[in-house]
Amino acid sequence: MEASKLPGFLLRRGVKAAIVVLAIVVCNFLLVHAAPGDPASVIAGQSGAADAVFLEQLRRQFGLDQPLHVQLWIYLKSVLSLDLGFSHRQQQPVAALVLERLPATLLLTGAAFAFALAAGVTLGALAAQRVGRWADSVITVIALTFYATPLFWVGLMLVLVFSVWLEWLPSFGMSSVGVEMHGLEVVWDVAQHLLLPALTLGLFYLAVYARLTRATMLEVADQDFVKTARAKGVPEGRILRAHVLRNALLPVITFAGIQAGQLLGGSILVETVFAWPGIGRLAFEALLARDYPVLLGVFFCTSVMVVLFNLLTDLLYAIIDPRVEVAG
Repeated sequence: MEASKLPGFLLRRGVKAAIVVLAIVVCNFLLVHAAPGDPASVIAGQSGAADAVFLEQLRRQFGLDQPLHVQLWIYLKSVLSLDLGFSHRQQQPVAALVLERLPATLLLTGAAFAFALAAGVTLGALAAQRVGRWADSVITVIALTFYATPLFWVGLMLVLVFSVWLEWLPSFGMSSVGVEMHGLEVVWDVAQHLLLPALTLGLFYLAVYARLTRATMLEVADQDFVKTARAKGVPEGRILRAHVLRNALLPVITFAGIQAGQLLGGSILVETVFAWPGIGRLAFEALLARDYPVLLGVFFCTSVMVVLFNLLTDLLYAIIDPRVEVAG
C-alpha cells in the first residue's frame, strides 16, 4: 500500500472500528442485564443487610431503578468519556481494575500467540517440505491431538507433570509469594510462572497454524510461478522462502489476526486454571459476583483490542506483499 493512501485507510477503518465497538458495547450491555440475578441483592448480601429499604437505596444509587434504555444511555455517555463505572464489590473504579490486570493478560496472550505462530508456521513448513514422509505424519498427528484436546485438560496435565511430579515449574500465580527478588530474578520468576499457562493457551493455536501453513504451502507450490522459478534454476531454499512460504503466509496472517482476539477469550479459562491475575480471571470473578460494571469494562477492553488486532492484520498484508491493496 502506498504511503499516500495510509491516512485515508486509517481514517476509514477508524470510523468503522468505532461503529463496531459501539455496537458491541450495546449488545454486551443488553446481554449482561438480561442475565438472571439482581446486583442489588448481591451487594446487600455482601454488606450484611438485605431489607427492602436498603435494596431500594442501592438500586437508586447504582441507577438500577431506571428503565433499561435510560441505563443504557447513561452507560454509553460514561463509556464515551472513558468512565467505565465503579466496582461495588472491590470498591475501585473499573478502569483502574482493568488497567491493573491488563498487563498480565497481554503478557500471557502475547507469549502464547508468539509461540503458537512461530512454532506452528515452522512445523507446517517442515511438514510441507516432507509431505508423505514420516515427519509429515508425526507433525500431523501432533497437531490434530492438540487441536482436539480441551484447554483445561492440557493445563491440568501440564501442572500434574511439570509441577507435581517433576517439580520443575510453579503451578499457579504470576510470581512467587513472600520472596524478595530484584532485577533479573523477578524476570526469571515471572518467566517460570508464565511457561505453563502460555504453553496451554498456545498449543491449540499451534495446531491450527501448522495445519494451515502446510495446506497453503502445498497449494502455492503447485502454482505456475513456482514451477517457472524451478525451471530457471533458482535454488530450492530460496524458492521455499521467497516464493512459497511468503505467499502461503497471507492466509495464515489473516487467520492469526482473527484468532488473536479469540486468545483473549481462551485466557479466561487458562487464567482460572493457573490463578493468573489477568482480566480473564477478573471477568470470571465479576460474573460470579454479579459485578456488572467490571464485566462490561472487561468486554469493552477486549472488543477494542480485537478491533486493533484486525487493523494491524490488514497493515501486515501490505508489508508482506506490497502488491496487495488493503481494502478500505
